[in-house]
Order: sequence, then structure tokens, then C-alpha cells
Amino acid sequence: MLFGFYLTLFSISIILTMIYAVMWHKHFSVHFSLIFAIIPIAMLGYMFYAQADDLTSAVTAIKIIYLGGCFLQLFLMLSVFRVCNIELKKSVTVSLIGCSLLLYLSVLTIGYYPLFYKTVTFKMGPLGPYLAKEYGFMHTLFLVVVVMYFLYSISTIVFSYYNKPDVSNTIIVLLCVTEIITVLSYFAGRSMLPGVELTPVAYVISQALFLLVIRRMSLYDVSDTAIDSIEQTGDTGILAVDSDYRYIGSNEAARAMVPDICNVKVDSVLDPKVEPGSILIPWIETFKKDENNDKFYMKRDNKTYLMDINLLYNGEKKRGYQFIITDDTKNQEYIALINNYNSNLKREVEEKTAHIKEMSDRLILDMAIMVESRDNSTGGHIRRTAECMRILMDEIMKDNPFGLSKEFCKNIIKAAPMHDLGKIAVDDVILRKPGRFTPEEFEEMKKHAAEGARIVHEILKDTDDGYFHQIAENMAHYHHERWDGSGYPEGLKGLNIPIEARIMAIADVYDALVSKRVYKEKMSFEKADAIIMEGMGKHFDKKLEPYYVSARPRLEAYYTEQENNG
Repeated sequence: MLFGFYLTLFSISIILTMIYAVMWHKHFSVHFSLIFAIIPIAMLGYMFYAQADDLTSAVTAIKIIYLGGCFLQLFLMLSVFRVCNIELKKSVTVSLIGCSLLLYLSVLTIGYYPLFYKTVTFKMGPLGPYLAKEYGFMHTLFLVVVVMYFLYSISTIVFSYYNKPDVSNTIIVLLCVTEIITVLSYFAGRSMLPGVELTPVAYVISQALFLLVIRRMSLYDVSDTAIDSIEQTGDTGILAVDSDYRYIGSNEAARAMVPDICNVKVDSVLDPKVEPGSILIPWIETFKKDENNDKFYMKRDNKTYLMDINLLYNGEKKRGYQFIITDDTKNQEYIALINNYNSNLKREVEEKTAHIKEMSDRLILDMAIMVESRDNSTGGHIRRTAECMRILMDEIMKDNPFGLSKEFCKNIIKAAPMHDLGKIAVDDVILRKPGRFTPEEFEEMKKHAAEGARIVHEILKDTDDGYFHQIAENMAHYHHERWDGSGYPEGLKGLNIPIEARIMAIADVYDALVSKRVYKEKMSFEKADAIIMEGMGKHFDKKLEPYYVSARPRLEAYYTEQENNG
């Protein structure tokens, strides 16, 4: 009868262990597996105990039973720490295992030395055999250790219940019940009938409760469930190599995305000249230099895969590198679509902006022409000086002795028509006078330079192109300044005169000399050239002389063409 009782419990224990084996996951703590391995062994000891017919066989059965007694409570405590996310140092864990091992070694002395049992006698009861024993000091130590493990476990459970929001209260309650049942079985597990132990019943109940704990814990462990989800969905590849570029393994999704990996044997070193080594190794080398460079793209069969490199750890030790591979095709197609849209939008904006700038430039030119139309002494002066500036800048930029930029060259030609805008503020009587000005009239006329700078500033102050604004303002303000300081409106001298105004001065004077005015006939090219050359170092910047000289043939050709076109 007693044997049948233990056999039933053993069978139930085996079934529960098999259920655990089905539920087993590689991320489970080893302590869980040890619990489900030790309990059936202890149950087997109870079956042997029920069939014992002498002292030797009974003592042998007791030694098997105590394998659970010495280690089960320890592994339960370590499992509690694991579930409650409390890390123990390896040295502490080893010490605790050593303590339980020492207790079990003392159990093995039963029948030989009075360490665990001082005396032991075999007896037969109404339901089966049992041992009458007198306990030794190691048994007392055994009970102390069991109580200590229990108190540590209960303290951890209570602490986690109130202080660790990342641990499920359902799991904590199940752990608490498991601990209490197991410990009570040690101290109140003997039934009223000799030889009948209730501890095996507590073991089976503990197994069932622990299955519930493990099931709930697996659900709450986000890291493990995430990994399982990745592996099950099949759309995320995982590929790993060690620090020496030896292939460790990959999942099915990775092998589908990187089919060449199927030709690589596990533990073999990747060939840097042959795929996949020729792809993976350079990426790893880049990642090793800067771990921020952890994302790369690989194209295969019209698909784009995102390769995310991470360090591969085994515990706390770095063992190699892991690739997380995802199909990023749709995302890249979307990005390409957005980029294409942005490119088209940018092109349209640039075209619209260019059109607006063209309209703005045309408006400024028309304004300058309108101002010019008030001056009987000019006619096409604005357009001609702009072309003179273009010709002069072509020659200057060949050597570029002033270190001018292409943007400067473009802006100075564009700003040339604005240099005389200040004449809009000059009285028509003075502006249209056919003869020479009186000193008073000339003083009024000179005001057009500063007034031109003010007008240009007001027109361009809200534009985004501050560089063009400054060039245009300087040209309007200072194109009548002279190298020797005798010019106006401020009497600037030498390099204090902006380079754009110095160049403008040559174009302005040259056009005035070779063009017909109401108060004079046009000069010959030779006479105009003589006046310009005489003014080098006085009126004009001497460094501009060679560029004026080289531009002269083109200037004369331009003005000849203008005269012929009438």
C-alpha cells in the first residue's frame, strides 16, 4: 500500500517533469531544471524506501531521498532570486552549493559515522518499513540551513512584492506558497502513521506551482518573448560570428536573406575574399573602429536588407558579433520616393526662385533705366557700363590677383546697373542741364552717390542675399571715389575704397569718355585710353591697369558694334 502511494506520487512527478521539458526554453535558469530533475529522484528514493526489507536498503533509500532535502530548498531560493531579478555573485552561489554539498556528504556517512544520524534502527510498521533514528549535529545544521534558505527566500519575496514593480505579484504569491509548502513538509511532513511521509506530496504540489511560476515568468520576460517572436515570425534574420570571424550560426530567415551562408560550415573561418565573408568582415572592421557605425545595407534580388551589427556576449564576456537582418525594401523605396519628391520640389523651388530673382533683377534694371531717362547726358549708359564690367571682370578673373570669388564676379556685374540710382533724388534742372555745372550745382550733383547707397540699402535690406546687397551698396556709394583721395562723397583713398567701386570707376569713366553727351561729343578710343592710363595711380587703382589694357580691344569692339547698331 505504501509503495503504491509513493509510486503514484512518483508518476505524477514524472508527468510534471515531462511537462516542464515541453515548456523548456534555452533562456530558463538552470536552477529550474535542477528542481524538476531532483524531485523525481527523491520520489524514487521514497519508492525504494517503501520496498526496503533491511537496514542497508532503507539507509540507501534515505540517502537518495536527502538528495532532494539538501539541494531542493537551495535551488528554490536561487530560483526566487532569479525571478525577482536579484543577481548573486558567482562566488556566493558557489559557496551556497558547497554548503549543501557538505550537508549531503554528511548524509552519505549514515550507517558509518554518527554525523548525521547517531544511531539508526530498521523497523517494520503496519504500512511498511521505517527507520528509528537518533539525530546527529549535522542533521541539526541541515535544519538550520533549510530554515536559512527559507528565510532568505521569504525576505526576498516580501521585498519584491513591495519594492520591485518589474516583478509580477502573481508570481510572487505563487513563489511564497511554494516555499511555505516545501519548508512545512520538512518540519510537519510526517503523518501519524509510522513510515508514511507527506513530504513527497509537498514536492508534487511544489512542482505544479512552479510550472505556473515558470509559465507566467516566461510571459513577463520581455527579452525572451521578443527573441522568440523574432525567431517565430521569420522576417528577422540572426547571424553570428565569433571574434576570430568563425561562423557560429544563423536562423532560417538569415539563411534565406544571405543564402551564401548555407555553404559555410559552423566553426569555420569566413573567407574575406568570398561571400558572405567579403561582405560581413569589412562591416565588422568598420564597426570595430567606431561602434556607432552599426548599420549597413545589403542589396539582394531587388531587395534591400538592413544589417544591424551588435556585440555578441556570453554572460558578461564579449564573444563576437551578431547581425540582425531585416527586410528594409519598402522603407528604402519610401525614402527614395520622398527624396525624389524633395528633389522635384527643390528643383521647382529653385526655378521659381530663379524666376523671382529674374523679375527682381529686371525690376531693378527698369528702375535704373527710368532714372537714366531723366538724364539728357546719358543714353544706354547703364547697359553699357554693365557690359564694360563684364569685360573687365573676365580679364581680372584670369589671374584673379585680388582673390575674388565667382559669386563676387556674378554679383558685381549684376549690381552695375544700380550704381547711378541716386540720380533720382537730383533736381531735373541740374540733371538735365546741357552745359557744365556751377560749383553749387556740382555739389548737389555729388549727393547722388550717398543717396544712391541709401536707396540701394532700402531696396535690398529685406533680401536674403546680404553679400549682393553690400556689393551693390558699395558700388553706388563709392564709384566716384579716387585712388588719391580726391573723389567724393567721402574722400576715401587707396585700399579703403572697396574693390567693386574701384572697378566700377573705370567702367563708368570709360563709358563717359567714349559716349556722346549733350554737352560734348564722344572721344576717340585713343584719347579716352590716354586719359584712363594717365589716371592710373591717381584716379584709378594702379593694379587694375594691366586688366584694363587687356580688356581694351574687347571694349573698343563692343562700343564700335553699339555705334554701328545705332
